Amino acid sequence: MFSQSLFRSYKSFKLIVEKELDDTMNDVLKEAIHFLHTYYEENKLPINERDARIEAVTKEIEETKTYTHTFEELSYGAKLAWRNSNRCIGRLFWNQLHVFDERDTTNLEDVMNALFRHIDYATNDGKIRSTITIFPAKRPDGTEPIRLRNHQLLRYAGYDTTGDPASRTFTKFCESLGWQGAKTPFDILPLVIENEHGDCLWRNIPSSIIREVPITHPEYDFTSLQLQWYAVPIISDMILEIGGIEYTAAPFNGWYMGTEIGARNFADTDRYNQLPAVAHLLGLDTSSNRALWQDRALVELNIAVLHSYEQHGVTLVDHHTASKQFEIFEKTEEKACRHITGNWTWLIPPLSPATSHIFHRPFDNTTLKPNFFYRKKEQTGCPFHTK
Repeated sequence: MFSQSLFRSYKSFKLIVEKELDDTMNDVLKEAIHFLHTYYEENKLPINERDARIEAVTKEIEETKTYTHTFEELSYGAKLAWRNSNRCIGRLFWNQLHVFDERDTTNLEDVMNALFRHIDYATNDGKIRSTITIFPAKRPDGTEPIRLRNHQLLRYAGYDTTGDPASRTFTKFCESLGWQGAKTPFDILPLVIENEHGDCLWRNIPSSIIREVPITHPEYDFTSLQLQWYAVPIISDMILEIGGIEYTAAPFNGWYMGTEIGARNFADTDRYNQLPAVAHLLGLDTSSNRALWQDRALVELNIAVLHSYEQHGVTLVDHHTASKQFEIFEKTEEKACRHITGNWTWLIPPLSPATSHIFHRPFDNTTLKPNFFYRKKEQTGCPFHTK
């Protein structure tokens, strides 16, 4: 049975609908009520407090078309967004996310310093910490107080003949702002941020807070390849949605799974395309696909990535361990009577997927909220993220 307070909150909601206010406002209220029920239920907070909070939020939305999360709501909502991320195999650790609240930060220099702090804190001298920094939310009129232009806070530049091809569009954008790279295969791009007035600021990331790992192999000499990669992947072009509120600047990170680097970033033909070079180094016969030279080179390249990160004390998980961790996550969610969702095509590892239990079971790809959402592809700015 509903309490009187909760009844009043739903009655207020009904009145809003009857006033035929804009659909966006109605959607915000629906999402807010849904999120608050989840927040109070999962944290085992008193029902009377929940009812009072729903009523207060309802009134705030009636008056302003939006509402403000408490820090506790913000923090838990960000963690739920990670837990609900269908493409992420690392969700076992969703409740360990560290949240930096920068919702009052709009000065571009202060935003830049907050981003530097995020990189430094998350890197943690190689002992990677899952982190999110949340800047002001999108306003009801659609304006974004802060916009991060980078796809990841740390990312290598892409030029016509060298570097990361996935970064070419954004690299040219940075060059149009006045940035110039050294034209090596591994130039760290600058951070580019923008406010609602169109003011743009770019800064090089201090080398003192960037951790990079040179790639070596425990058996073969990989020196001639001159490969390296950065320690922590910090996604910065996705939108965090919590209870109907969109945080359009909310960079976040976990840590790398080895295959993301060894089987995708280094191996993909539209990225660094290193398999032919590795095969040549290993002396493999590349004249026939039946020799499985791509497979052999791919395994050794991934061994090199795992070896290198371990040698340099940087957190990295292999795909077999990540799959086992996801299996624990599934059991934990089932025990909590929560429905498990996932995107099978993203959850299976790109190397030896059939060795994982994930390969052999289906997943419901329904999108739950809170969650992270991709932006639409734009003409300028950072490249759209693809697997």
